[in-house]
Parts: sequence; C-alpha cells; structure tokens
Amino acid sequence: MIDLSKYQTIIFDCDGVILNSNFQKIEAYRNTAIRYGASENQADQLAQHHIKLTGISRYIKFKFFLKEIMGEEILEASMNKLVKTLNEEVIKLLNNCEIASGLKELKSKTLKARWMVASGGDQDELRFLFKEKNIDSYFQGGIFGSPTSKHEIIENKFKENTFLPALFLGDSLYDIQTAQKYNLDFIFIYGWTDFDEWKKVCQENELNYIEKIHDLI
Repeated sequence: MIDLSKYQTIIFDCDGVILNSNFQKIEAYRNTAIRYGASENQADQLAQHHIKLTGISRYIKFKFFLKEIMGEEILEASMNKLVKTLNEEVIKLLNNCEIASGLKELKSKTLKARWMVASGGDQDELRFLFKEKNIDSYFQGGIFGSPTSKHEIIENKFKENTFLPALFLGDSLYDIQTAQKYNLDFIFIYGWTDFDEWKKVCQENELNYIEKIHDLI
C-alpha cells in the first residue's frame, strides 16, 4: 500500500468516496428529468448519460439532455430550472446518506497533508452538505465542485508550492483519467462505485484499489 506520510495533499472525490451517494444521484437525475417534463424513457436516458459521465459537471449533462434527448434549444432559463431542481433532489436524497467511516482516524494519520475535495457535484451543494454532516473542517485545502471542472480545480492547485506530492482518491473512470493527466498517485475506491468496469481498468493501468477509505488506516 502507498506510504501516506509522503503526501502534501490528498484529493478526495465526493460521491462514492466520502459519501455513499452514487445511486442516490442517479435517482436525483431521473427525478429532475421527470419534473422537467420528460417521459420515463427520456428520464432513464439522462440517468444513463449521468452514469456514463460520472464525475463530470451537471451543466454538460443537462446540455446533452436538452439538445439530444428532449430536442430543445439550450436556453439559460431551462438550464437554470434543471440545475435548481437537481439541487433540490440531491439535498433531499443525500441528507441521510452514509458517510465513509474512518475519516477522523485517517486525518490523524495524515496530519502533514492538506485534504481537499475535487468533485463533479455542485460546489455550493457540496459545501452545504459537508457542513450539515460536520465533516467540512477536515478539508482545509478546500471543497471544490462544478461549474469548475476537476481538471481546472487541480490546475489551480498546481500554482501552490505546497500542492505536490499529491494523492487522488476516486471511484470513476474520469477520476482515473484526471490523475493520469496530471501525473498524480491514485487509489480507486470501489465499494460504492457505479463504474462496472473498474477492476478491469485498474488492473490494465496497474492502479491500487481498496474497498473503502477505512482500508487506508
């Protein structure tokens, strides 16, 4: 297993890593589409598109939904309505979702490292949920999300002299690709992932993987 003591920064994805929320998010997208006026089939198409693009901003997913699924123009009013509805659905579904065990113990084991969140979830939504769950204080490196992409979040952090070396904990193909793009050490957390091909991809890329954060303690 990787020596955690060498890292200046530990980057956490949120859904499927810190929170057991991947499948609640799928339901939130489906409910949002229905509330917008989509059919069951169209709502399922959005949910499947979300799964395919796990970790990527909801703004990109909703543009696809409007243009390719609903056959509509991408209007600011429609985007705002979808984002607002999804926010309501996510807050409702995620308020009671499970938090990864072992965060406090891992924090005490990695006192040298600054923790941060780089998520595809909405940034204001993340900060609200983390505060509600009393885990926001762990992430002194910041809690970041969309509309800023993970790539942009990490590129901004590269400007800080104390960022590297860094370890990324994620559960999606996009997380793997992000870590590879920026040459970051990576551990795949598979216990709550919705990425069916995770093991094959991890083995092909010789990536470390564990079931849950608690396994790092």
